[in-house]
Amino acid sequence: MSKQARRGAKKGLIRILVLCLLGGLLGYQLYLLNAERLVGDSMPMPFGVGVSVVLTGSMEPEISAGDLILVARKDEYRPKQVVVYQDKGILVVHRVLSVEDGMVTAKGDANNTPDEPIPLDRIKGRVIAVVPLVGHLIRMLQTPIGMLMLLGSAILLMELSFRKEKAKDEDELDRIKEEIRRLQAESASPSDTAEQSAPSGEKPNEEPTND
Repeated sequence: MSKQARRGAKKGLIRILVLCLLGGLLGYQLYLLNAERLVGDSMPMPFGVGVSVVLTGSMEPEISAGDLILVARKDEYRPKQVVVYQDKGILVVHRVLSVEDGMVTAKGDANNTPDEPIPLDRIKGRVIAVVPLVGHLIRMLQTPIGMLMLLGSAILLMELSFRKEKAKDEDELDRIKEEIRRLQAESASPSDTAEQSAPSGEKPNEEPTND
């Protein structure tokens, strides 16, 4: 495979990956929207894993507003772990102080007072990773304007990809036509040369006659 062909294949793969990423983000945003409005679940956790955006600074300095957190469901929770639970449709990200008789008491690191104890089964999961500031972008994409921008970007990339492939096909077709014309010209050259090989004023292969 030529260098140009490898470069084209690489660009095509990148376009496909970007389209898949945009499609996945759009699908996930629609999934979150339906889960929250239909069943009141602010953070659905398929396969026991979910993501959420931190909205307040109650866990400063470890976790800040606008951070993206990755949450995993666990069989048990212990003090000092940062967990997420839902309180009347609002997700709370706080640190566990104690677990007693199926009740959990948690508190934000930046808060002065602990939360009211909650049943253990209300905890959605433990925070296992934090991505700083990415949540601001996620929040923007969750708005109607953000979703329209995401959808428009996917359509635009598809259109650009289609046009590039079409232009590439047209260039290849032109190259093939040019090669055919060149071969036709080369095949016609020997016959023209043979016709012009006899000296001027003489007839080729003319037999002498006797008077």
